[in-house]
Amino acid sequence: MLIEQLDYNLLFRWFVGLNPDDPVWHPTTFTKNRDRLLNEELMARFLELLLAAPEVKPLLSSEHFSVDGTLLRAWASHGSLERIEGIDDDPPPSSGGNGFGSAPGKQKKRARGDFRGLLLSNQTHRSSSDGEARLFRKSGGTGAFLSYLGHCLMENRHGLVVASEVTPADGYGERAAALRMACALRGAHQKTLGADKGYDTRDFVADLRFAGVTPHVAQNIQPRRRSAIDGRTVRHPGYARSIHARRRIEQVFGWIKQAAGLRQLKARGRSRVGAVFRLHVVAYNLIRLANLLSPRQALA
Repeated sequence: MLIEQLDYNLLFRWFVGLNPDDPVWHPTTFTKNRDRLLNEELMARFLELLLAAPEVKPLLSSEHFSVDGTLLRAWASHGSLERIEGIDDDPPPSSGGNGFGSAPGKQKKRARGDFRGLLLSNQTHRSSSDGEARLFRKSGGTGAFLSYLGHCLMENRHGLVVASEVTPADGYGERAAALRMACALRGAHQKTLGADKGYDTRDFVADLRFAGVTPHVAQNIQPRRRSAIDGRTVRHPGYARSIHARRRIEQVFGWIKQAAGLRQLKARGRSRVGAVFRLHVVAYNLIRLANLLSPRQALA
């Protein structure tokens, strides 16, 4: 569709930098360049250069940040799950083999994609479509799907994403990614990091404090559980401001999934998924910057 539009649409030619009389490249050339540019490290560099621009740098906060993660549905279904080699085969279905009219002593072989009566887990099954995707569910009331986890680190002044990452879906990926992104922040000055209740664990809070980052994590208080965030942190007014500013990061995931259509991935493999996710993060920042810089340029 893009190559066809370039033949006669001047707007498309202007967007890709072609003059009206320039020849259009072959579709295979475009496909090869797309695969070459869809690189996780390249997208991270793209985000770094965007944030280092002279117009953007004054908009960023160097002290106050928020972090969160979201579930990205992998481009694979339950029907692609197969038993891991070396593990005993799945037992036959309970309704097959010995029912009315069947020969005694024979059992029906379980069909591909038939998981009746089976407990699927990441320890026993892998997807043949995307071997790096893992079964995961974000909350107790939802089903488990083959997924990845996307993570974003946002500065609290204007809600721009300063770091992003994609990890396999597991119960520790969010906190591990948040710790890596927080430790990678530049500067030896004190910083704060806001997060939701899922990050309220003793190990995560202790690791943040050891790295020189003040944890402004929402308290997860339950009848038989104490929060790792005590009164020394909660009593400061900055804690309440961080908790309030943290909600803005949900707008990032909402735009990526709804407006940009990344609720269902169209790439396979953690590296390619990470490149696509970071590309969408850069697109969100560009749209956000267009709204932030336009009033400033109008006043100038």
